[in-house]
Amino acid sequence: MTRADLRALTPETLAALANRGLVKRAEKDLAAGSGPEVTTTADSAVHGTFPDGTKTVLPAGVGLDAADCSCGAAGVCRHRLALVLAYQRRPSTTTADGPDEPPASVQPAATERLFVDWSPGEFDDGTLTASLGRPALTAARRVLDRGYTARLHRARPEDPIPRVELPTCTVSFPVPHELGYALTDAVGALRGEVVALAVWAFRTANTADAGGMADTADTEQTTHVTVGGRTVATATATSTTTTTTTSDARGDDALRTALALADELLLDGVQQAGPVFAASLRRCHKALTAASRHWPAGAVAELREQVDAYAARSAHYDPARFALLLTELHARHRAAERDPVGVLGTKEAPTTPLRRVRLVALGCRVSGTARDRTAETFFAHADAGVTLVLRKRWELTEGQELTGHELSARRLLNSPLRALATANVVSEHTARAADRTVTISRGRIAATSVTPVGSAWTELPATLLVRDVAAHLRAIGDRPPQLIRPRVAAESVRVVAVAAVESIGYDPAGQVLEAVLRDPAGNEVLVRAAYNPLCPGGLDALAAALGDEDVRCVSGMLTRAQGRVVLEPLAVLTSTGVVVPDLAPGDGTTALAPASPRRADPITTALESALAALADAAHQGLRRLTAPARTAVTDSADRLHRTGLHTAAQHLRELDALLQREGAIAALPAWVNASLHLAVSLETHASLADHRSEQPTDH
Repeated sequence: MTRADLRALTPETLAALANRGLVKRAEKDLAAGSGPEVTTTADSAVHGTFPDGTKTVLPAGVGLDAADCSCGAAGVCRHRLALVLAYQRRPSTTTADGPDEPPASVQPAATERLFVDWSPGEFDDGTLTASLGRPALTAARRVLDRGYTARLHRARPEDPIPRVELPTCTVSFPVPHELGYALTDAVGALRGEVVALAVWAFRTANTADAGGMADTADTEQTTHVTVGGRTVATATATSTTTTTTTSDARGDDALRTALALADELLLDGVQQAGPVFAASLRRCHKALTAASRHWPAGAVAELREQVDAYAARSAHYDPARFALLLTELHARHRAAERDPVGVLGTKEAPTTPLRRVRLVALGCRVSGTARDRTAETFFAHADAGVTLVLRKRWELTEGQELTGHELSARRLLNSPLRALATANVVSEHTARAADRTVTISRGRIAATSVTPVGSAWTELPATLLVRDVAAHLRAIGDRPPQLIRPRVAAESVRVVAVAAVESIGYDPAGQVLEAVLRDPAGNEVLVRAAYNPLCPGGLDALAAALGDEDVRCVSGMLTRAQGRVVLEPLAVLTSTGVVVPDLAPGDGTTALAPASPRRADPITTALESALAALADAAHQGLRRLTAPARTAVTDSADRLHRTGLHTAAQHLRELDALLQREGAIAALPAWVNASLHLAVSLETHASLADHRSEQPTDH
């Protein structure tokens, strides 16, 4: 019987199971004639005897790590790999009962995957226990009792490997109907647990498909599911149920505390939030984190940063962001009853250590205040199909100024930041958090390597390298509103392939550089970059890079705004290498061509003006609203009504009426309702493919 599982192992899969060096060594051994003599037995086991006497056996139904080899090496060794490659290269094998005729020719190893329409949800718990072990299943069931979210990528002809994105790692199934070859970027000690979680996620999606309840984006065959949770916990032992209930109660108490603090800020304004209030936010953040309410905890942490920034008179304080954080806490509380795991954050461990990973840098963004600088380096994790963020903060001495270019010389992982932001990083000391931030340490010698990125951008998978932005944005268009989505860093960061750059211009009024490019599918993309005073040479470097005759790709945050596809750039790949604008030298004095004027969108303008009025009200506090702030609310209501957004206008009018009749406390829910409606309406409107010819409608 032919071993289909061994035939399905491509060099890439073998490298993921071991490493590229061992695969190359095995290939060299075969080329030099040092490969094994291959035989098979009636139980489909493949035996290999090497010239040096080493004997290797690949039993059916298990992965390479469970195979037998007399060399004594821990894990997947070169002999196991060589036996797989030798088996693949023979048009026929030799049985234990006698040799077949010698092969007429030696066939190359498998390099392409055949599409098989299958689902890992087919594995039952008995198979999981036999393959992964009872301890791994026990650990996985604890997570199942608490509940977790997952994003599934189903097998399809152009991407035949089904995989699951768990909150802190990714699991893929490269060999159809075989559990032993499942791959994950989590460390070996967690492999069995996360593979079981991935199988259960597929099983849940299969059940939802059968009932017509799956939340699927058909273009990419992706499905979002929530697995387990409280309903599962009731079926567990009494002690487990009690622990879960206590944890839930603590989490609910912490969330109520967060809402009370948010309401206090909304009533009295950020000006009244002193050191005692900041300490309360800090304690609330710790309580939410301890209760595994990761997403509200993130909102509270960011809210505390806004309060601290205002107290320090820092430019980091943003009234619009401050108001949106208050709204987010209420939005998550309201939506938690329907999907507590997805809206409040999973109860997974905050971080998961990863096995050996290869990350491709996509550029860097610099921010900061008068007291610090922060560099966010973005990485593509190609094997997992996701983007990750590495953050580093530097304290400044009093009076010290540090531009992005000067910061680029600071060292991370024993490399200058400018090198790390344009590098391939291979590390055995990486931990990934639920929000897709990572920490990387060098560890022992050679445990982490940093090499130039080269052409790695052009080799990224379709989930990261976008050649058709319209299809990509359609595929993700059915996500929940951002206010209740997981707080995932770099959620929208992608690499966009460039077919042509049509125009480059600078808007001095908005201090924004804008360029229009086309992707290979012919879609128009607006590259928009705002001036960053910490990086004075950034726009000059960006304009020069986009003006290169051979622009290949641009990385950045890919979204929609005012009916257009917008890319906020991080870096540009040209024929001469990668340009990271935030780390570029220069003083910003280069003369740039003017940008073409763009017609304002009345719907966006009305919604943004109304949100600004609500943000000003939150900044001042509903108890302390000035007459101009009240007028801004009523004027915004009139503008929304004239634009055709009658429901939005009514929300603002209800807020104004309650403030006049019953006071600030009674008006709290009205402010939240108005802010929620406006924020979701603006996001929905921005996601429309092209609304410029449509009549105004209420959302």
